[in-house]
Amino acid sequence: MRKPLLILIILIIFLGVWNFASENLPKLLNRGNVIPASKVKVLTEESVVIDTVKKVGPSVVTVVEDLPPQGTNPFTFGPFSIFETPQGVDPEPRNIGSGFIVSDDGLIVTNKHVVSDTSAEYQIIGTGDKTFDVVSIYRDPLNDIAILKINPGGVKLTALELGDSEGLQVGQFVIAIGTALGEFKNTVTTGVISGLGRGVTIGSSFEGIFEELDNVIQTDAAINPGNSGGPLLNSSAQVIGVNTAVASSAQNIGFALPINVVKQTLDNFNKTGQFERPYIGIVYKTVEKGQVSENSPKGALVVNIVNNSPAQKAGIKAGEIITEIDGRKVEERTIAQVTVSKKIGDRITLRVWSDGRERELNITLEKAPAQ
Repeated sequence: MRKPLLILIILIIFLGVWNFASENLPKLLNRGNVIPASKVKVLTEESVVIDTVKKVGPSVVTVVEDLPPQGTNPFTFGPFSIFETPQGVDPEPRNIGSGFIVSDDGLIVTNKHVVSDTSAEYQIIGTGDKTFDVVSIYRDPLNDIAILKINPGGVKLTALELGDSEGLQVGQFVIAIGTALGEFKNTVTTGVISGLGRGVTIGSSFEGIFEELDNVIQTDAAINPGNSGGPLLNSSAQVIGVNTAVASSAQNIGFALPINVVKQTLDNFNKTGQFERPYIGIVYKTVEKGQVSENSPKGALVVNIVNNSPAQKAGIKAGEIITEIDGRKVEERTIAQVTVSKKIGDRITLRVWSDGRERELNITLEKAPAQ
């Protein structure tokens, strides 16, 4: 007798709930408590990329190099000149890199190595193939960053939003935009952050110019020659890095400078109108214990010394090995890390090894020369 009664009670409750829901659900929807399915936007990787490119694309630019006219260039065979190019040949301008707008009054960020030729003139190609002359170039002496200044001339420029590279995570989705191979403008590639805190050396073996970069972002988003200087973005269309280099001996390994480094550079530039960074004035390479000689220690082997630099004034010599800087053992990136943390006029202490003997030197950091 109890079982049929229990079933009857459950049935009455169910019918009551059903009637309440039927009568009140439309009212709840109209009140906005429930979002109608027609107004729900499903975020997918595809929609994120499309929305980001629409927002960011107009602020990504191409850097063009215009070399000065070349003189005669004879090709000789023995004592005879068999070919000779005409006097004053003017090379065609060429697309060499990418950049992105960081202020509506015409400041553009790119890589220093993109505009390394101080004898050349540079132009910027923006949206709709609008061309602007670069009126000033400011090259960061410590990082692979350059700030270009153009005059918008009434053209409205939109600065990109700079994100925060401090909290990046391996596996995070990223988007790279730039002029791939110096030909294909606003090429878009996607990938993930493959590694953080990498140290890489960029440069050209033909020019003999190399630069060590610390704490860079590794990504598998395709970065080709010409992408250098373009933005690396997160899914919120914020710049989190500056595309800088690609590993030529591997596939899907590219590198970008963290945007926080760029923000510090911009802040420094906006306050002073120039780059003021301390420097030691040495070219070095990291060596392991016993690599130079049987008893040589691990540290930074001094390869060359900049003339009239703090290092030269302190008496550092090529061939010596720096084993400590301000009490820290010298690892692969220690010297750069310590120098960046200092100010012009600060003193640092180096422990230097040479021919089985160690000595201690005090160096006063000076302003790095313009590049």
